[in-house]
Amino acid sequence: MTDTLHLEEQIAHLTRTVEELSDIVARQETELALAMRRLAMLMEREASRELDAGGTVPLADQRPPHW
Repeated sequence: MTDTLHLEEQIAHLTRTVEELSDIVARQETELALAMRRLAMLMEREASRELDAGGTVPLADQRPPHW
């Protein structure tokens, strides 16, 4: 009987841990998506700023010469 109780406690603890980790992963996914959108906006803004300053197309948007 003691073994059964111990196993049930372990299962309950592991279940809670899995649920907490799932919540953390979901939150990080949302934060990562937001960070990626912000980065894309900043990259677009900087590329636009370089073009407005009379520069050429940013190198990141050009194919390397060997292509």
